[in-house]
Amino acid sequence: MEDELGSQGAGGGSNDLSGTVHGHSVQAGHVAGDVTLNVLPPAAHPHVTPYEVPPLSARFFNQVDVLARLDALAAPGQGAPVGVAVLQGLPGVGTTAVIRRWAELKRAWFRGGQLYHDFAALRDRREGADVSEAAGQFLRSLGVDEPLIPDSLQERAARFRSRTAEQPLLVVLENVSRAAQVRALLPRGPGSVVLVTFGGDSGELGELSVEAQLVYVDPLDRASALRLLADRCAQAVAADPEAAARVVELCGRLPLALDIVAGRLRTARSLTLARLADELADATHRLSGLSVGGSRSMTAALDLAYGALPPGTARLYRLLGSLPLTALDESVAAAAAGTDLVDARAHLRELEALSLLEATDDGRHRVHDLVRLHAGERAEREDPPASGRAALARVLDHYLRLTALADRAVRRDRLRVADLTDVLRDAPDPFAAPGGPAPLTWLEAEYPNVLGVLRAAARDPELHVPVWQTAEALTVLFLHHRHLGPWLESLALGAAAAAAAVDPAAEARLRSLRSRPLLDLGEHAEARAELDAAVACAEVSGHTVLRASVQEFLGRCLEHHDLEAAMAAYRASLALNSAAGEERGAAIAAYFLGRAEDAAGRPRAALATLRDAHARLTARADHRMAARATLALGLAHDHLGETDDAVRALTAAAGALHTTEAYSYEADARAALADVLSRTGSGPDAVRPLLTRALEVYEAYGSPRADVVRARLAELGSG
Repeated sequence: MEDELGSQGAGGGSNDLSGTVHGHSVQAGHVAGDVTLNVLPPAAHPHVTPYEVPPLSARFFNQVDVLARLDALAAPGQGAPVGVAVLQGLPGVGTTAVIRRWAELKRAWFRGGQLYHDFAALRDRREGADVSEAAGQFLRSLGVDEPLIPDSLQERAARFRSRTAEQPLLVVLENVSRAAQVRALLPRGPGSVVLVTFGGDSGELGELSVEAQLVYVDPLDRASALRLLADRCAQAVAADPEAAARVVELCGRLPLALDIVAGRLRTARSLTLARLADELADATHRLSGLSVGGSRSMTAALDLAYGALPPGTARLYRLLGSLPLTALDESVAAAAAGTDLVDARAHLRELEALSLLEATDDGRHRVHDLVRLHAGERAEREDPPASGRAALARVLDHYLRLTALADRAVRRDRLRVADLTDVLRDAPDPFAAPGGPAPLTWLEAEYPNVLGVLRAAARDPELHVPVWQTAEALTVLFLHHRHLGPWLESLALGAAAAAAAVDPAAEARLRSLRSRPLLDLGEHAEARAELDAAVACAEVSGHTVLRASVQEFLGRCLEHHDLEAAMAAYRASLALNSAAGEERGAAIAAYFLGRAEDAAGRPRAALATLRDAHARLTARADHRMAARATLALGLAHDHLGETDDAVRALTAAAGALHTTEAYSYEADARAALADVLSRTGSGPDAVRPLLTRALEVYEAYGSPRADVVRARLAELGSG
């Protein structure tokens, strides 16, 4: 034993047991009898507070609202809870950059340090092993020696909680795929914060969202996106700011996409922003243009998210690439996938969890342009062309049923050429259900989708019939909310489809309807050409009520240059409708005849005709058309100098037209009332609100009357 002690002391160059030794030292009071040995471990290295969140590699822009939400998570102080947030956003939107920026700004808040783990590196490990390894990594970072780290995940998680009980700590977990990965790594220190990005099987996010705040990271606003691009390639942006603005929008204002195009501009001297904008404007090559040397690309970022989708959800995702939908609800998703609402709802949740869709406040899901392009590329690679065509047909059929039901909910006795008896026989009517949507509100929200589907379906000869049927039904929206451009386009698509289907009645109906927005836009020659074709088609069809309707539309076109011919057309319409027993059509023809009489300088005759029309329309509870007749009566009274009667009628008409959502005609009534009041001595305070409301409506619907009203308001302001 003495030799052994001596050999241990020899390392210090002395046999003196009280001297300096290296290695383990043994101290003994005596060496006889029982011996007590106290073996001391080597001195521990001083613990360094971990700050493991990687730093930003480029300047950070905006996201002020998101940073403020993260600020609210942390509440330094005794007894403060642990804040947990899941950051979501489109691939490439910069959730990681937001986290790194916040960690950088709030370093002083977390005296216990900042821990970081990316589960993507451990994605192939057996379930639980990835969490166990992460917990071990965190314990090592917190100064726990390797021999003291437990083997089991449960013990590691408990040791982690004990080790983090005293001071606030930031824990960043990226590419989490299961709620269990987060729960095992929750620190215990008051004021601690856990920030999570999601990157795996989306089925677990719903469970995690119960325990965490969901913080959505939106794409940058336009100004911030331009600042980011200018920061990366200042000279190019300064040389062509207009092209820079185009590039920013084509990149969807996503930081990753902007970084990629900036990298291309820096490395390819011959590439200009204008050329880049033209390249990206071609949707078929946009994603390939958003890559730098194959190392960074939007496609790679989207592929990662796509790869985590279950098969059914991945199929719906691919279908979105072939469908021209700006947003969709669960019923459209079910139609696209040919599944039921329960499955569609689950698929949408999974796509939302991976930020491939963005939930909107009205219950729909918005599709980002770059996501749609990526989904289309995946569909081209993985699905036969027939798959996309079948999905388009199902969605068109879905919109035909709902648009037709909405049309009938607004006005059941309107002329319709399409016979949809079989289509609607077993269709549930959401507009008739208690608490169901208002039909015009639903149509206002959905018409961009319907129009997009009509554009795509019009190219398929097998879909010509449902295309024109849908276009006819969709007109109910535009009769109330006069979006002139979309109205014109939908009817052009419908008329062409009807002609291709060799259905003269449908073609006559759609061409005559198309004359309406053309006249509103002052395109009288084109409106007349449509009506000449409509008259010929209606005569061939032998449909009496349709012939009467086309004569009514013809009269409205003729009013602009030949009032006598217009009145003859209205009388022909009145006679045809009466012969067919079509009372509403006869009442509407009488209304237009009365208007033409007033315009021809016969206001007294007009009053009699208009009162008859108003009585007929009121009897049929057609409140919208009755209100238009009241408007015409007000104008006739004004032409007769009967100012009080004019003011009463125009005021009543404006209110009734607003109530029936006939906003364009409401604007006409308010503008006319403003004229009468101005001429009879009313001051600007009475006139200005009327013109302001009229301008609001005209601008919203793209009416050329907006310029006239805007000028009148300017005159009031200058006076």
